[in-house]
Amino acid sequence: MIHIYYGDGKGKTTAATGLAVRAAGRDLKVLFVQFLKTMSTGERTSLKQLSNITLAPCPVELKFTFTMSEEEKENCARLMGEIFRVSAEKSIVGKFDMIILDELLTAVSLNMVSHAEVYEFLSNAPQTLEIVLTGHEVPEKFSVLADYITHFVNEKHPYQRGIPAREGIEF
Repeated sequence: MIHIYYGDGKGKTTAATGLAVRAAGRDLKVLFVQFLKTMSTGERTSLKQLSNITLAPCPVELKFTFTMSEEEKENCARLMGEIFRVSAEKSIVGKFDMIILDELLTAVSLNMVSHAEVYEFLSNAPQTLEIVLTGHEVPEKFSVLADYITHFVNEKHPYQRGIPAREGIEF
C-alpha cells in the first residue's frame, strides 16, 4: 500500500519514523531513505539502533536548494535521481517490507527526481511492499495511486516568530 504524508505542517518525517518503528517492532524489514536532508537528525540516531531498519541518508552535504547555483542544482538532481533509482531497486531485491522515501515528494516538485520514474515505481511495486512518501506537495497522479493520504497543515509554528529549529524537536 502507498502512504502519502504531505503539506507545510510539521510532523511528516516524525509520522514516517513512527510507522518505521512500529513496523520494526513487528519484525518487518524497513528501508528508510532521506532525500535533500543531510544534517544529522534525532530520528537517525534512534533508527540506527533498530536492526531491521536500514538507513540511507543523503551521502553528501547539501545546501538548501534556494541557495544553490544552477550547476549545484543540476548536480543535486543527478544525485537525487540516482538515490531514488538505487533505493527503488534495493527495496525490491533486498526483500524489504516497507520503504520510506522521506522528502521524495519535495525532490519531485523541485524537478530533482523524475516524476515519471516515481510514478512507474509506484505503479509497479510489489503489492506486499508498503511505500511511504513525504514532502510538501503531492502530484495528482500519485494521489490516485495512494491508499493513505495525510495532509499536514501549518497553523502556527515558532519559526514564524523567529525561533530557529530546535535540536530534538524539529531535527
